[in-house]
Order: sequence, then structure tokens, then C-alpha cells
Amino acid sequence: MCGIIGIVGKSEVASALYDGLTVLQHRGQDAAGIATVDGARLRLHKARGLVRDVFQRDDMLKLRGRVGIGHCRYPTAGSDDVGEAQPFYVNSPYGIALAHNGNLVNAEAISNELFEGDRRHINTNSDSEVLLNVLAHELQIQDRMSLTPDHLFKAVAGVHERARGGYAVVALVLGYGILAFRDPHGIRPLVLGERDTPEGKEYAVASESVALDILGFRRLRDIEPGEAVLLGFDGSLHHRRCADGYAHTPCIFEYVYLARPDSMIEDVSVYKARLRMGERLAAKIRRLRPDHGIDAVIPIPDTARTAASSLASELGVPMREGFVKNRYIGRTFIMPGQSERVKSVRRKLNAIDLEFRRKTVLLVDDSIVRGTTSKQIIQMAREAGATKVYFASAAPPVRYPNVYGIDMPAPAELVAHNRSEEEVAEALGADWLVYQDLHDLVAAVNEGNEELKNFDTSCFSGEYVTGVQSDYLRELEFSRSDEAKTLKRAS
Repeated sequence: MCGIIGIVGKSEVASALYDGLTVLQHRGQDAAGIATVDGARLRLHKARGLVRDVFQRDDMLKLRGRVGIGHCRYPTAGSDDVGEAQPFYVNSPYGIALAHNGNLVNAEAISNELFEGDRRHINTNSDSEVLLNVLAHELQIQDRMSLTPDHLFKAVAGVHERARGGYAVVALVLGYGILAFRDPHGIRPLVLGERDTPEGKEYAVASESVALDILGFRRLRDIEPGEAVLLGFDGSLHHRRCADGYAHTPCIFEYVYLARPDSMIEDVSVYKARLRMGERLAAKIRRLRPDHGIDAVIPIPDTARTAASSLASELGVPMREGFVKNRYIGRTFIMPGQSERVKSVRRKLNAIDLEFRRKTVLLVDDSIVRGTTSKQIIQMAREAGATKVYFASAAPPVRYPNVYGIDMPAPAELVAHNRSEEEVAEALGADWLVYQDLHDLVAAVNEGNEELKNFDTSCFSGEYVTGVQSDYLRELEFSRSDEAKTLKRAS
């Protein structure tokens, strides 16, 4: 769940990259970086922190060039050190800077191959550096002083043959342009856009279309699964499918939580998909509790607001803003430890007592992961005077870890893992709990683009489209546990 962007322009691009990253900030708040090409020189600045804090005026003045890439990072398991801010850079061959959104499930095996067979050393725990070195090796074996688009696409095909997982990549290849590509399943999103200037066309790629919108680029299309696009320094556009025979399975959690509602992903409006999630959840509530007695529907700001509005409308119940959000607190989903997450919920939200007092309220959230936030919010509703507190999740129960770039915790830390819905309700302190059914979630997204037949639903179903080794899941379980993170901070 990182944000990536790349622009080939006719004028300086650093400020546009900065603006694009600010609207992708919801995808990662841990670190940010920008790399640009100034003649034959690569200029790079990256650091921990929000985009607005990482880039000061002097930093931006140094990022000269009309071609560049940017990244805002959300740290996944094993990748939370300052040295792992992106883009990464290698100077051989040609000079390559790379930024990546996603996660490889065979990163350790590839890292060993790179060291033993390719004679390349990996200096961090980041699978983004692994991807960079695989791409560098595949370019190097082309054995050309000068590369054609065909050579670049052959290198991407080599990456697809070796890498397993979900990934969207922007790579700046000095002397050639920006090479952008997605994994063969298309798990992580990547969209292509263009805009006209007096000097000619400019091209951009980004994790979400909203980054293109704010910069005045027209959204052309999503980059296809397994496809590579070359945005040449000369303003040319080349593309090729570099992997075939894979099922197209975009991540459905993008629509539930990750993406901004004003984005289009796979030609589906995230906003409208969330409206349909609310409508389908309302239909389930009517089936299960026709005499529900709900006085008000109250969304958990901000991601759940869209689904809550359509749910309330379908039920014929008023939606009320019962919580005021502190805009200066980050997403609790990615807070580093349990104690920090608990504290941040109280700092992040404050209840409006009048909307709860002597009422049966239905709280609506996009999903329930650890349950930390949900439990705290239910308690806040009771303290504000609610008679009964019902809770609705616009997503199904999250019972399994995500291995494709979302740092969902160890299974034991997922509140729904090995629990029935009634047991989850008891653990959260809710009077009643209702989850979206998985088939309804899929239908809510699929209705926007009927060509989307399958999705990555692994965190709900436990089915991993790339296949995952059991020992990888065991290692991941420990690395994502709060215990492991506590030990790492202590060391």
C-alpha cells in the first residue's frame, strides 16, 4: 500500500511529482522520495516523514529535470528502516532508480539467487531493492550498448518470470525513460495518463487516477496485468504485454479502504463501488432484522462515509455525523504498535454526545482488522449515551493476512480469526454485528466493470492467487506480530 508516480514532461517535473504524492499520501505516511533526471545526472532526495515534511524549498530546487518518479511509503513487514525509503538506485547498468508498490512472496529466494548467481548484493530488507536488482540484471544480460524498447520489454518479461507477488513499478532508466509495469495478476493498481502542452504531449503513471486528475492529465487506461509501458525521454509511448496466461485478480481491498473515493481503478469508480457496498449491506440488515429499531446510522470517518450514506438511505434511517475527526492524526490501521493504536483512536476521534444520547445507533466502518479501533469507538458511543450500539462492516470478516503489500497483522491479532461473528461482536462490545457477505462485496465492485471476473480476496478467503508457501506465512506471522515489532524497536 504505497503510492507511486512517474512523469515524462516537457518542463521541470519536481513540483508536479510533489503535488501528485500529496494526493497519494493516504497510501503511505512513513517516508517519501523523488528522483529526477537532470541531463545525464540522477538527482534523488528521500527521507522519513510526510511529503510536506520531507521536501523543503532547497530540496525541491535541487530536483532538476523534466523526467522523474516519486514514492510515498507504507512500511510492510521487515521494511520499516529509514534506509528503505524509496526510490532505490543502482548505477549499473545504465543507472536505474525504482519505486514499487506491493510485496513479493519469494523475495528471500530471489535475494539468494541474486547473490549466488547474479553476483548482486541486497543491502536492505526491502523487496523493492530485490525488484530493482532483478530488473538491473535482466537489462544487463541484454548485452547492448544501446537498448531498444524490445530489450526493455524482454527485461520486464524476465522480472515476471522470477518474481511472485503483487507489484506495480515505476523505474527510471537513464538514457531511455520511465519503465512502468504491473504484476501478471494485476493485483496492485497502476494507471496511465496524458496531457497536452504547447511543447507536445506529456505522460504520467500513478497508483491512482486522482493523482493524474489533480495534475491535469487525462486518464487513458489502467496498465494491463503483465504489461510494461515505456515513456521515452523523447516523448514516445511504447507498450507490450510481457506475461500471459494469468488470471486478472485486482485487489478488492483497494475498493474497500485503500483508494480514495474519487479514484477510478480498473474503470470502476471507487465512490460508486462503496455506494453499492452500502446498498447490499442494507439489504442484508433488512433480511436479518426487519424490525431493526435503528435510530441513526453513524459512519466512522472517513472511508466508511460513502457506504454509510447509501446504507442509511436504503434503510430509511437518517445518517448523522457522530464523530469529529482530528485531521492531523495518521491512519490507525498502520500505527506501529498496539498501545500506540489505542492512544491514537482517542486522539483521532471525538464523539458528539447529542447524536448518541438515548438512541439505538448503527456504527458503520469500511472493515474490521484488529478490532482495536472498533472496540474503542463502540465504547465511546456508549459513553456518549447510546442505548444500543450496533456495528456494521462494509467488508467481510478479515481472517487472513494479506501478502501482496498490505501489512495486515499476524492471524492471531485479527479479531475475526477463528471467531464466529457472534464472538467478534462480544469481543468488540457491540450489541449486534453485521458483516458484508463476500459475494456481495465482489458484486458491488463487479457491477462497475463486468469484465472483472475475479479479485484477490485473500484477506477474507485465505486464497492466494500466486500460491504461498506455508513457511513463508509462518515467518510473516511472526514478523508482523506486535511482539516482533516491539523487539525490533527495543534493539
